Amino acid sequence: MSEEKRDFLPHLHNMLTVGASDFHLKVGARPTYRIDGELFALDEASCSVSDLEGLADAILTPRHRETYAKDLELDLAFSIPGRARYRVNLCCQRGTLGATFRLVPMTIPSLADLRLPAVLSEIVHESHGLVLVTGATGSGKSTTVAAMIDDVNHSSTRKVVTVEDPIEYLHRDDRCLIYQREVGHDTHSFAHALSHVLRQDPDIIVIGEVRDLETLNVALNAANTGHLVITTLHTADAVQSIQRMLTYYPPHEHDEIRRILADNLRAVISQRLLPVIGGKGRLPAVEVMVNTGTIKEYIIDPVKTPLIREAIQTGATQYKMQSFDQALSNLVEQRLVTPEVAIRYATQPNEFALYLQGFLGAANRVWASTELSALDRPLPKNDPPWLEWKAS
Repeated sequence: MSEEKRDFLPHLHNMLTVGASDFHLKVGARPTYRIDGELFALDEASCSVSDLEGLADAILTPRHRETYAKDLELDLAFSIPGRARYRVNLCCQRGTLGATFRLVPMTIPSLADLRLPAVLSEIVHESHGLVLVTGATGSGKSTTVAAMIDDVNHSSTRKVVTVEDPIEYLHRDDRCLIYQREVGHDTHSFAHALSHVLRQDPDIIVIGEVRDLETLNVALNAANTGHLVITTLHTADAVQSIQRMLTYYPPHEHDEIRRILADNLRAVISQRLLPVIGGKGRLPAVEVMVNTGTIKEYIIDPVKTPLIREAIQTGATQYKMQSFDQALSNLVEQRLVTPEVAIRYATQPNEFALYLQGFLGAANRVWASTELSALDRPLPKNDPPWLEWKAS
């Protein structure tokens, strides 16, 4: 008598109901949700080898199986028609299969829904240049890029070509013509897709992630030839993003690359997700750097590059930029996150704590009396886990 296959589909359906961002499956462990950054094991039997093999049978194509057998790693997209999409990672751990499902909402949230700075709508309507969206893994970069493209889609007529691994948010043509290409399904690789992208007459090119020198070269070339290129990096802020791109090139080319970046970089949008008061959901703290004449000078001169952080802060009014400190302070002032949380996520927590005390000032003594006691306690040793951003 054959063993009855375990069905995980109801758990995937239930992610929408309970507000889970991720669903984890591991041999020897109970199925586990991540909700608002915390892991919750379900009250049921642990997964067996046959359970995970049955899951693989249900979601993998022969091509997927071949890739997993070769690489022992696999990223793919999985859909429940009319219900939800999931970004799936399969990996091998201790000789057995492990799976992670990340929920991707069917509806693309707007920039306003996500509480992103309004200037992002202006940035995505630039005619050409390079726009970077940066942050740690799970900080909502893909969601931000999708919201920016959706903003263009409903407001102007442009052709958009995306290269993703895998495709997450599905865009439906409104005023734009949008081609979405998935690595491994619609094209062999990022490099292969990007080597032909300029012949496809795009206005906007979206690259899922800069992973190598070849991808970065294509992005800079496309930005330099009249296209708007939007891509992501796993970097903390604008300064680190510039420094990271330089590491792809040998030192003797850094001066030239700095000039190219100074001419073509339009903006760097860096974000961190913070738990809101009450522990339900996440909100972004966003640093926005817009490339001004001063910042161009700072990009070119390596000695002055660290000064970009100060230029961002002083450019808030004229150029609609904002630093992380300004973004965090605004969230505290609006009573959306506590001072303690804001300090925990600041780039320099001790300095920000002093800044925050001065920022709140005497006008907020009621708030300070209940919340700023956090400033007197030791800073946490560990940051809370990152959670993929979902619109409320």
